[in-house]
Amino acid sequence: MKKFSSQYIFTNSGMPLKRGIITTDDEGVILNVEDTGGSLAEQRNVEFYNGLIIPGFVNCHCHLELSHLKGIAQKGTGLGDFIQQVRSKRETGTDSIIVAAKKADENLYREGVVLCADICNTDYTFRLKKESLIKYINLLEAFGIDPSKAQKRISEILKVADVCNKSGLDHYIVPHAVYSTSLTLFRLIKELSSGNKVTSIHFMETDAEKEFISNHTGPIAASYIKSGLMPECPDTVTSHTDAILNEITSSGNLIVVHNTCTDRETEAIVNRRGNMFWCLCPGSNLYIEDKLPPVEMLKESGCVIVIGTDSLASNDKISILHEMKLLQDNFLSLSLEEIIQWATINGACALGESEKYGSIEPGKKPGLLLLKELDLVSLRLLPDTSVKRLI
Repeated sequence: MKKFSSQYIFTNSGMPLKRGIITTDDEGVILNVEDTGGSLAEQRNVEFYNGLIIPGFVNCHCHLELSHLKGIAQKGTGLGDFIQQVRSKRETGTDSIIVAAKKADENLYREGVVLCADICNTDYTFRLKKESLIKYINLLEAFGIDPSKAQKRISEILKVADVCNKSGLDHYIVPHAVYSTSLTLFRLIKELSSGNKVTSIHFMETDAEKEFISNHTGPIAASYIKSGLMPECPDTVTSHTDAILNEITSSGNLIVVHNTCTDRETEAIVNRRGNMFWCLCPGSNLYIEDKLPPVEMLKESGCVIVIGTDSLASNDKISILHEMKLLQDNFLSLSLEEIIQWATINGACALGESEKYGSIEPGKKPGLLLLKELDLVSLRLLPDTSVKRLI
């Protein structure tokens, strides 16, 4: 049995506790949470920390298998150019992909992630995930704008799903993005994902998406043409809202990722689906488009917000704390408590894992993190704020 205390504890199940005490068993299961009212008398075996204790982080969008592409793409050139750069350099030796992914997994764990939704196009990362200390939800992603090749894309992702299933890993088949999935492929994916507990899609990451699906022109079209991937008769959805409401499974939760260029009208329409979660990856947005999503609008509209890191191909680091700092520093109205909720309990709910993760409550095993070197008076993250795993 272990006991932990700190200046503040954010449990996500009530008001923040001042110098409360968390008791766990040796496996990290929460046994008791005591509100001391701020008066912590000396007790035997209580580990006290000068910082803030929170549950483990939940990363709702990551691409481990792109970790070997760190630094290959120029910053700020836009999504179309980014796609072209990644596409031209993605295929390297399997060993280098696995080594880089393993290093990224270890870093995610050190940075406090306990649960992660990871996008997969191959089976390269499955072995390391079986051995990882992080629980992964594997989102097996299908894409392709040529309708004549839709069935081939399905056959390919089903082979990946078969390996994932044999590995005993949680997985769901999902579409990549509105601009990268033909209508034919969307509908085949919808059939396969009718029982999904979790689905995700890259969503409104750039204004060029609208241009492409409306008339098949613009930077994304140029990228497809340059790569020889533009079909003679592209067959895409008519709009982002049509994709969400009509071409994606209505089963389970849906995580829309990036949302850099979303607007109030689109948000209001797609939220009609229900079970919607809006994933922010600010580090990636700045890296690719040098632009941030309308966070305050999403918050004011009552959207349930979660946080992701994206990949090392589109970010300087994969760290939930780094993403939290970017959000706080660029949107001054955000409180530390709500950003922590986005990075913990909201993510656990989005991935259907809130019975175990996301909050510090008896019976759960959420992991415990210590945020150090922060402003404990104003409760703000500082440039030097770091995270330490307690459990």
